[in-house]
Amino acid sequence: MDSTNIPLQPPMFGNLITVLSIDGGGIRGLIPGTILNFLESELQKLDGEDARIADYFDVIAGTSTGGLVTAMLTTPNQNNRPLFSAKDIKEFYLNHSPKIFPQARSLALAKIIKALSGPKYNGKYLHNLVKEKLGDTKLNQTLTNIVIPTFDIKLLQPTIFSTYELKNQPDLNAAISDICISTSAAPTYLPAHYFKTQDVATGTVREFNLVDGGVAANNPTLLAIGEVTKEALKGNPDFFAIKPTDYSRFLVISLGTGSPKDEMKYTSEKAAKWGLLQWLTAGGSTPIIDVFSNSSSDMVDYHLSVVFKALHCEHNYLRIQDDTLSGVISSVDIATKKNLNDLVEVGEKLLKKPVSRVNLETGVFQSCTSETNEQALRRFAKLLSTERRLRHTRSPHGKAAETPTASVK
Repeated sequence: MDSTNIPLQPPMFGNLITVLSIDGGGIRGLIPGTILNFLESELQKLDGEDARIADYFDVIAGTSTGGLVTAMLTTPNQNNRPLFSAKDIKEFYLNHSPKIFPQARSLALAKIIKALSGPKYNGKYLHNLVKEKLGDTKLNQTLTNIVIPTFDIKLLQPTIFSTYELKNQPDLNAAISDICISTSAAPTYLPAHYFKTQDVATGTVREFNLVDGGVAANNPTLLAIGEVTKEALKGNPDFFAIKPTDYSRFLVISLGTGSPKDEMKYTSEKAAKWGLLQWLTAGGSTPIIDVFSNSSSDMVDYHLSVVFKALHCEHNYLRIQDDTLSGVISSVDIATKKNLNDLVEVGEKLLKKPVSRVNLETGVFQSCTSETNEQALRRFAKLLSTERRLRHTRSPHGKAAETPTASVK
């Protein structure tokens, strides 16, 4: 199969709805980046070296650093193929993270004053980099459906940039670069982002005042499934004969960016004495950010684990997460060469670990099978490849695209 010539056909021609989700987590995006590199290499073994992640998923969702990875995987280049392959993610983070998060040497007091007076980083390098790499590409131009959450601090409500919603809300058709800058604007770390869009048809201007999507959904898996479910409820023909509540039709890969192990987390004894300053700076980190980002991710995983188990389709949901990070490696912004390389190693070791799921009785994320994450991803790669081929076999457009003389509008 020449995956460069044949777009993924709609779910109505297949058996599954394929979803990829990537958590937020700053430089820890290297962990899911390493996982995605492995997955894409397995897909290439099955379908050729031109195979790309975007060729196989109906929707890819990402928050914060996960939103940036989502954009990298789905923004088209001049040949209408993904701008980045999964193997490019590692080098992107290794090369640019130290400039996005420069490690200034300053006294503890100076750091505290800076934390209280403005964002830790000015974001200029990130903003220029994203605009340079992604150009003027708009949301409606991505190679597959994407969902990227942000939070509007003026409206005090989430703003979800979803390709599915563009027909109902054309003013969401923002530049991918603005969306990435917004979803990455973690409070206290990077500045909030302001921009405007204009509806071409009506001329209506919409303003956005956005911060990190992790405020709304650090783990966007449920958002992605929700967007698909809404389309099925609306009668979108792409989901013909698919029941909105049939989770057995979903094939979901959800990638975390790691979290601290239990003994490294904060205690109520310490937190009981904290004021605003400590919630922002205790332990050399930002506890308030750590709390809401980790709780957001874990609650989504808990909910989906319950649903997939209740519907007897646990094998269709793969959550890959490492909750054993400790010390510097658990930070989102300590972008030293050693720490970045250590994060790559975390991702590589995570592939060798057994598949884990949240224990529904204790809430603890623990090993549940002898199958490793690497083996599970190979299994999912085969399912993704089979689903793609099936859709092309059943779809008249897929068949036409495989015929060299055919012309498909």
